[in-house]
Formats: sequence, C-alpha cells, structure tokens
Amino acid sequence: MIIVPSAQVHVVDGGHFSLDTAPDEIAARVREFMDMPKESIPGEEIMATATTPARPPFPPFTRDSAMQKVRLAEDGWNTRDPAKVALAYAIDSRWRNRSEFLNGRNEIIAFLSRKWAKELEYRLIKELWAFTGNRIAVRFAYEWHDESGHWYRSYGNENWEFNDDGLMRMRFASINDLPIKEADRKYHWPLGRRPDDHPGLSDQGL
Repeated sequence: MIIVPSAQVHVVDGGHFSLDTAPDEIAARVREFMDMPKESIPGEEIMATATTPARPPFPPFTRDSAMQKVRLAEDGWNTRDPAKVALAYAIDSRWRNRSEFLNGRNEIIAFLSRKWAKELEYRLIKELWAFTGNRIAVRFAYEWHDESGHWYRSYGNENWEFNDDGLMRMRFASINDLPIKEADRKYHWPLGRRPDDHPGLSDQGL
C-alpha cells in the first residue's frame, strides 16, 4: 500500500453508485485535479514510479490464460478506478487510444480520469480474439451516456503486448461510437463487475 499523507480527500454524498447520483460534483473535482500544476499533485509521481507487483497469468499465453487475462482486464476497467486500472500496465507503458498517444502511467491515469468523467454509467464487455507468445488481440463493446443523457455503444479492437511480469507494456485501441436509444441498451447489470452468468459479446450477437 502507498500512503500519501498530503493527499486531498473529498467526501461525496452519493451512496454506493456515486457516479450515477453525483456525476456533476465528481466531474468538477476531476476537472479541478486535472487543472492543477503537475508539481502540486500529491502522490502522482509516487503512483507513476512505484514498483508494481507482477500480474499473473504470465506469457507465453495458452488459450485459458489468455481468456483469463482478458476477463481480468474487463473487470478492472469496469471498476472505473483510474489508479487501480493503471497498475495493470507497465510504468513505461505506451498506448494509442483512438487518435490519442500516451506514454507512462501518469498519462494513463490522467486519460482514464477524463474518460470516466465523460462516459457515464460505463459498462464493458471484452472478448478474446487471438493470442500468441506475449501478445493478445481483443474485441470489445461498452455502453455509456454523456452528461446530456445521450446513449452510445462503442465498439473496438485492441492489441496488447505484455512484459515478463504480466504487465501490459503496449496497448493499441481503435474505437467507433454508435449512438443508440436507451431502449436499445443491452447491458443492465449493476455498475461494476459483469456477472459470470451475463452473456458475452458473441452470445449477444455483437
């Protein structure tokens, strides 16, 4: 555990699903954080440079271990916790997400904070496409709405490469957003981890 005595703590009266009940206040806090000068952000450099425990399963992957890696990634992103998600990536991890290029854990945390301040009620499903050695290809779809209540289903493909510790050192993602009606949503589980008995992408014809 990393203890940062100077960390800023804001208590939001939002219950268990604060991103649903207090999205404006949380988004405002995130924007305040993102606008702070880098040298004034307590703990950011600690998070970016701290030694990260290895993340099994490790390469070279089998079909079973690749499927496990995909599900662990899905579960992590469904927490919508930028700092927690970033720990699955190497400190010097390189990303291309759509047309945005990221380098290192600091930029990953900042990107994910912006992402989940915009993409509300985010629910994600990933599915293994292919694997070999230390690489995995994935397809995914997630549903979300913006602050105006407009819903989208975003379809994407990812290419991953891992280091020997099971941390992702490269991620390349191509994503397209499809506007949908709220009535056409397919993901309705409570925010957080997708239940084990919930259909996957292929099961839903996505």
